[in-house]
Order: sequence, then structure tokens, then C-alpha cells
Amino acid sequence: MSGYNKVTPEIIDQLKAVIAPNRVLTGEDINDDFTHDEMSIYGKSTPEVVIDATTTEEVAAAMKIAYDNNIPVTPRGAGTGLVGACVPLAGGMVINTTKMNHILGYDLDNFVVHVECGVLLNDLAEDCVSRGLMYPPDPGEKFATLGGNVSTNAGGMRACKYGATREFVRAMKVVLPTGEIVNFGSTVSKSSSGYSLLNLMIGAEGTLGIITEITLKVIPAPREVISLVIPFESLEDCVSTVPKFKINKLDPQALEFMEKAIVQKSERYIGKSVYPQVLDGVEANAYLLVTFDGNNMEQLENIIEEASEIALDNGAIDVLVADTPAKIKDAWAARSSFLEAIKAETNWKDGLELLDESDVVVPLNKIAEYVEFVYKVGKELGLTVESFGHAGDGNLHIYSIGNDKVSVEEFKASAKKFFDTIYPKATELGGLVSGEHAIGSGKLDYLAESVGETQMEIMRGIKKVFDPKMILNPGKVCYKL
Repeated sequence: MSGYNKVTPEIIDQLKAVIAPNRVLTGEDINDDFTHDEMSIYGKSTPEVVIDATTTEEVAAAMKIAYDNNIPVTPRGAGTGLVGACVPLAGGMVINTTKMNHILGYDLDNFVVHVECGVLLNDLAEDCVSRGLMYPPDPGEKFATLGGNVSTNAGGMRACKYGATREFVRAMKVVLPTGEIVNFGSTVSKSSSGYSLLNLMIGAEGTLGIITEITLKVIPAPREVISLVIPFESLEDCVSTVPKFKINKLDPQALEFMEKAIVQKSERYIGKSVYPQVLDGVEANAYLLVTFDGNNMEQLENIIEEASEIALDNGAIDVLVADTPAKIKDAWAARSSFLEAIKAETNWKDGLELLDESDVVVPLNKIAEYVEFVYKVGKELGLTVESFGHAGDGNLHIYSIGNDKVSVEEFKASAKKFFDTIYPKATELGGLVSGEHAIGSGKLDYLAESVGETQMEIMRGIKKVFDPKMILNPGKVCYKL
């Protein structure tokens, strides 16, 4: 960090010469939102200047000034991340891209849409629906920017069938740390044309370049969609059912698992009871939420019949069909509110939430074993553990929560012991540190432990090629301050 320079009044004047002065923010004009992301446990850091960029050229001009003056730069979208990736650890400059929020146009001959990086996922999703299209990536945070989604390779509910964000990125415009503007990828669907620099940028968390425009693949919207709510008496029966959908060649659009405690929290949060608690005198302790899509209802009815038989044979209490838009909306509204529901009931101490999270991904046939292990470790450490996840692709969201009797330091120590234990277990089972939230600063040490020094050194080498001064989003992914 000592190698970086401070932002001087002269540098501020240079920035105001290329960007409207009212969009070059310093001092008290910098909103506190720019100091942190959605997971407060990973800390706060105040930038010296925030640039509200509106064009690629403005991003490039600001980046060149930073490069020439050795100023660290943190790119930022909506700030909805959960791993500290947009926290300006080294101070310096934040480039805010949320004002770059235009859908630039569709090419329906090639089924792509061209957008600026600050377009919100929700806005593109709704615009696609109005045109009879679907943009399949469906992360839980609908008001994240698409640039942030691409930078973290966000996954979400529909990754089970359609894949994560990476599968839908065709091309992008990028500002390099030097201020140069480059184009990676193409509208075409295939490439064997050298190293895939496009794919290096996806999931790089703004450490290699700043994505300013993106060309994304879209598909025709499915004609019919139906969801199943499947309650189970035991969590083990619930999660062990998941691989059986795949084995039997069913192709769910989404396949989520959740336990009773998080469902109850969510229903309190949204003020509506959606998931049945007791059926035929049997208490439901875990649920699967499964969505199928297809071209006609007859096709879906056959799939639902087979899926129901699989679930009931594996211990499901019942299979409830959400076959109207309202029922589907209610079921998924409860699921989409899980994080907000957890945060709403989390204790705060000294301005910090006593909350930490993991989004490991494990093989489908290891989900049950891993979840059982996680709860055992949490109980031993006196932590409340909440879990849910994208069971269809093995991506599990696990939250450790402190009670109101512990201090921040005590919670951090317990949470560290918890994650120090459960991350290696995921690796042992053939899993990875993150399925969709990415690494940021919060999981850097766990990534290094999981993949080893050789891979970390390769990543640092790639970082140095793109960013020889190491000024772009320092302290994230593979490079520690």
C-alpha cells in the first residue's frame, strides 16, 4: 500500500478537466455507501475521490490519470456484493458506474442485447420479458448491476438449467488500467481465436480491467413455467433427493433447498405464509422449490408426475403445485428474500452485523454430507447457522450468526474457526470456495489454501500482465495488500 500516491488537489483538477466537476466527489460529498458492500463484517474504507462516470471515455480518462499518478482505483457497481470486492481498501479513487445504465439495443437476428455496465439485472429482465425474451441468469439480488454480475460470474436460481452469467457473455468493452479501451469477444457464438481474454475478465472482480459495455445472449422466453414446493420431514431426505432429479434426466430450470428456520424468517420478513409447516400431522423441516419450464403444459404435466414420484419415493411429505403466476410469484418471493430476512433479524454490535457467509459449491452427491457437517461444526462453536442453496448445482449459502451476548471480537473469532473448518471440508469433498459470490478480500486466504500456491502465483502473474502497477482493485482475489 505504501507504493501508492495520495490524491492531491492537482489530481482533482486534472479529473475535473475531463469529467464534469459535479461528478468528481471529495470529502463530505462522498456518500458512506462507497465505503463498504452488503457484508459489513469485511470492513469499511473511505476513498479520497469518487468519480460518477457516464461514458467509457470518462472511465478511460480517469483511469489514465490514476495510472500516471500511481493512484489505486476501485471499480464499483451497485455495491450489493458480499465479499468486500468493492471496498476501496487502499483508499484512492472509486469509479462509480451506476449512471452508465442504458440498454443500448437488441440484435434479434443473433439473439443478443448490448448494454452498459450499470444496467440493473431487474431492468434487463423486465425489458426482455416485454419482448418475449428471457435473460436466463437470475442471481438473488435483482438490483445488482450487470457489470457486477459479469465481474463476479454471478449464478443464481436458473443456473441449474441455463448456467451462470459466463455462459451468456458474448463480448465486452473494457478499460485497462493504463486507460486504454479494448474490445474482447464478439457477437458470434464460437471462438478458437487465441486466448480467451473475454473469459479472463468474467469473474475477475474488476482486478484486470473495468467492464463498461457488455453484449449478452438472450433466448426466447419459455411458453410455460410451473413450480413445485416439496416439504420433507428431514433435511437429509430433502437434499439427498436432489441428484435423483438429474439421474432421471429431468431438467429443472431451478432447484433450491431450504430449511424450516430460514423459511420462517423469510415469511416473517415478507409478512405472508407461503410454505406449509405441517401436513397430515407431519412437521416439515426442509423444502425443495423446483421450477420447470417448457413449450406446453402437457409436456410439463408429464415432468411433474415423474418429479413427484421421485420426491415421494425419497421421503417427501407431499408435492404442492404452484401452477398460477400468483402462486409461483409468492413461492419465489419468499425464496428471494432469504438474505434480507436473515439480515433483518441479525444482531448488531459496534456498527457491525454479527453475520458472515459462505457460498461454497460441492458435488451434488455430497450436499447432504456437507450440510450435516456444517451444522455439527456450528453447534460445537455455539453459532447459529442458517443454510439454503442452489441445490441443482451444489452451490450452498451458509451463514454464521452471532447472538446478542457476544462481542464483535468474539463473533469474529468463532466465525473464523467455523470457516477455517468448513472450507477445507468442501475442498476435501471435491468442491470450491465460491460458486457465485466470488472472492473479494473476504475469501482470499481460503482460496489460497484451497487451490495452492502454484495456482495463486499464476493468477498473480495474469494480474501483473494486465495491471503492472497493481493499482486496479488492489487487495482482492489473488493479491493481498
